[in-house]
Amino acid sequence: MQIYGPAQLHGPQAISSPHVRPASSDPAGSLQPAQDELQISDAGRLVDLANQVPDIRQNRVDSIRAQIAAGTYETPDKLDAALNRFLDEVA
Repeated sequence: MQIYGPAQLHGPQAISSPHVRPASSDPAGSLQPAQDELQISDAGRLVDLANQVPDIRQNRVDSIRAQIAAGTYETPDKLDAALNRFLDEVA
């Protein structure tokens, strides 16, 4: 192992210095160019699908707005369910 200083200067080298690379035995055109490959895991695919879902479901918003305007959104069952969820979170 050789350790070189910050300027990459070193003393005399043998004829086969570490900077000389051996000649390739393959002809110049026979090597195939390297190709990148990407493999996406199943978890990555699920995250991608989740990111494609819109943050706001406009059809649901429109439906609730129509129910509020008609006065049919707030029912005793919905208020009880909301209160129970709130108490579950607080307790």
